[in-house]
Formats: sequence, C-alpha cells, structure tokens
Amino acid sequence: MDGASSKLQYWRLYLLAVVLGIGGSFQYGIQVSVIASPAVHVQSFVNHTWLSRYGAPVDESSNQLIWSFIVAILSLGAWAGAVHSGSLPVTYGRKKALLFNNIVAIVAAILMLCSRWAKSFEMIFIGRFLYGYNVGLGLSVHLMYLGESSPKKLRGFLTLTASIFIGFGKIMGQIIGIKEMMGTQDMWPYLLAVSGIPAILQFVTLFFFPESPRYLFIDKGDTEGSRKALEWLWQEDDLKQELEDMMKEKESTQGERKKTVKDVLTSRCVRWQLLTLAIPCAGVQFCGINALYFYAFDIFRESGLPEDQLHYMAIGIGATELIAVTLCSFLIDRTGRKKLMGYGYLLMGITMSVLTAMLSIKHLNSWIPYLNIALIFCVICIYGLGPSGVSMALPADLFLQAWRPSAYVISGTINWLGMFVVGLSFGFIVEGLGQFCFLIFVVYTVFSAAFLLIFVPETKGKTMVEIMEDFNKLNFKNRTPDAEKTDINLATKL
Repeated sequence: MDGASSKLQYWRLYLLAVVLGIGGSFQYGIQVSVIASPAVHVQSFVNHTWLSRYGAPVDESSNQLIWSFIVAILSLGAWAGAVHSGSLPVTYGRKKALLFNNIVAIVAAILMLCSRWAKSFEMIFIGRFLYGYNVGLGLSVHLMYLGESSPKKLRGFLTLTASIFIGFGKIMGQIIGIKEMMGTQDMWPYLLAVSGIPAILQFVTLFFFPESPRYLFIDKGDTEGSRKALEWLWQEDDLKQELEDMMKEKESTQGERKKTVKDVLTSRCVRWQLLTLAIPCAGVQFCGINALYFYAFDIFRESGLPEDQLHYMAIGIGATELIAVTLCSFLIDRTGRKKLMGYGYLLMGITMSVLTAMLSIKHLNSWIPYLNIALIFCVICIYGLGPSGVSMALPADLFLQAWRPSAYVISGTINWLGMFVVGLSFGFIVEGLGQFCFLIFVVYTVFSAAFLLIFVPETKGKTMVEIMEDFNKLNFKNRTPDAEKTDINLATKL
C-alpha cells in the first residue's frame, strides 16, 4: 500500500478529528472573536435593564466593569473546565465526558437566548462562564481523545487540528459578527447563542464513534474493546505493533494509581516534561500575540484605513493565522515539534524587536505604517506555523497514560489563568509602556526558544515509552542506573 493510500485509509480517524474539532476548539475560537461585535448592544442592554430595575441609568464606570467581567469570566470558566479535565475523562471516559460537556454548552446557549426576554444580564454572566467551562474541558478532552486514538505517524497532524478549528472558529465568529449579518441590536442574543449549534452537532455524532483505544486498553483493561476501536478507526487488521506499544506503556505503569496534579508537580521522573509543557503553554499567552492584535487596529488607522473597514482587516488577520496553522499541520510530523516551536519563538522575538523599532520611528516616513502592517502579518504567520499549533500536541506526546489527565489540568490552568491575567493587566501595561510593551514579550520568546532548542528532545515519530526514556536522561542525568531505576519505581508506584 503506497503512502497516499495508507493515509486515506484513516478517513474515519480524520472524521473523528472533525467531530471533536467542532466542539471545544471551534467554540473557543467563536467565543474569543464573537464577543467583540455586540459590545455596544450588550452594554446598551445592561443600561436599559439597570434603568428598569433601579429607575436610573448605570454610570459609565459600572457599565464598563460589567462588560469587562462578561469578557473575562470566559477564562475563569475555562479554568474550571480544565481542572475537571483531570477527573471526568478518567472516571467516565473521554467520550462520555464530551457528551456531558455538550449539554453544558447547550444550557449556556439557552441562557443567552433568554437573557433579553428575562431582562437579566446576569444570565449572560452565567452563560459565558458555562461556555468557558465547555471550551476548557472540551479542548483538553479533544486533545486527549484524539492523541490516544492516533498512530504515532499521524499524532502531530491530528492533534494540531485543534488549532485549525480554533482558527476557523475565530474567522466564523468575526464573519457572523459583522453588522450585515448578526452584529445588530436585534440579533445579538442569537449571536451569543450560536455556539449551541456545534454542541448539538457534536452531541449527536459522537454516538457513532468508539471510546479512546488507549483508555479502553490501559485504564479499563478491555483488550478486545480496544482492538475493535482501533480496527474501526484505522481500518486495519494487523494491529500487533500498536497493541504491543500500549502493552509496554501499561507495563511501565503497572500497579500505579492515577497521578494527581501534585504528583506531576513534585515527581522527579516528569520534571523536564513539566518544564517542556509549562513554558510553551504559558508562551501562548505571553508571547505577545494578544498585544499584537490590540495594536493592529491602531496601526491600521495610521495607514489610513477607514474605521468601518477595520473589522474586515481583522478577518484577514484571522484567515492568515488559520492558513499558517493549517500549513503547520502538514509540517509537524516532518519537521518535528522542537524545531517548529523553538525557531518559531525565536523568529517571533526578532520580528517583534523590528516592529518595536519601526513603531518608534513611524512618524519619519509615510510608508512605515505599511511596513508595520506587513510585520504584524509576519508575526501572525510565524505564530501559526510554530507556537500556536505545536503547543496543542505537547501533553499527548510528553506524558504516559497515568500522568496525562493531570498534565492537561496543568496545561489548561496555565493557559486560562494566563489569559485572565493578561486580559486584566494588558491595558495598564500598554498605557505605561506603549509600543515598548513588545520588548517584554521579546524576552520571553527568546528565552523559550533557547530552552526548547538547547534542552528539549524531539518527540516526532516516537512511541510514548521512547519519549519517556529520552526525558529520563534529563530527569536522572547525574544518577547511576540503579538509582535511576529505583526512583522511577518509587515515583510510579506511589
């Protein structure tokens, strides 16, 4: 069977990637982008509701505070969902956890639809929190489920589909949010409730797919069920190698209990895996991409772009990121995670340094704002080609089955709390530093690049056990082989 035919045989696995993608990943993209469009209408609704309740309009600062809370509460809900991603998928399985998660999104959509009729902006708070919970749990379980169902030669490509669907969700949110579609006074409740549609689609279609093969084999001990799931997803009869790999992974953790977040944070045998996970996950929020999106509109205005065209330029930025992430999905299993992420961070740092210098001298020549627009698109391309996508694949690559759910809790916590902190503090940072705020992110990206390129081993094309053995050379670098073996046994049989 040639390479093209071999890859086409996995069409059911690709279909699973699509079904999982329309849940947490696609909804996350929609929720991040769609909330900006109805801002004026929601604030007007809050004002009218306040007036009908208390007989006086809400003051400007209180209205802005309520709006800021509506925006920020998504990340707190996502953190709560990420915390539960360490228990629900282990207790009930990946598939059932996602089915429950879709019900949460449907309830959130109903609250959004009914908020105007009920004259309650508190329902928007609750709806946004539940949406956040949905994307926090759904994104983690999506990556877990797909990573455990994929052959090692496709694991990077398939887990990267999460980033593709996030990018697709961002564009869709921006498109349906324009005033010609749903970004109007009458349609904003429907715009905020639109995420209920992909939740319903995923809820219905998931029933046709099997549970994660690795979960069935390693966690439940269901060898036959795991074999049937692999045969259905991969459409292969010869699964000997994959079953042997799962058996090795199961034997390496034989007799150990499921690891808690505390175990991951304190155990020597996963110390370097934790560092490799934490630095890139934090980098998604602290690499400066949010600052770039914030500054982009000012740069567009300086170049003479009309105010009513800015929204369409934002769609162009989102499309650029989506194209770059899609290209990354084809490169990740060829180039490798280490190079894409390491050199991606390095190039981001260099480009943002140039952008900072150009922003400082933008008044010297009329063509400089156009150069700055080009630099913005360059940074977004680099971000999509490396850090944005590759960080999604890391927890599935770095941790064995017993450690993986808690690793996703840590990954989600870093990501969502980082998003919350950046959202609260970024305005003050920009106000104090102006365009020089990028230099903070340059330091972080260069540090991350050095760490990844110098210390971290490549995970491309390796089994979970092989990756663990590579990291053990770092975790137990100065230990004798006997001491290393003893420590691993102590760490895995707590």
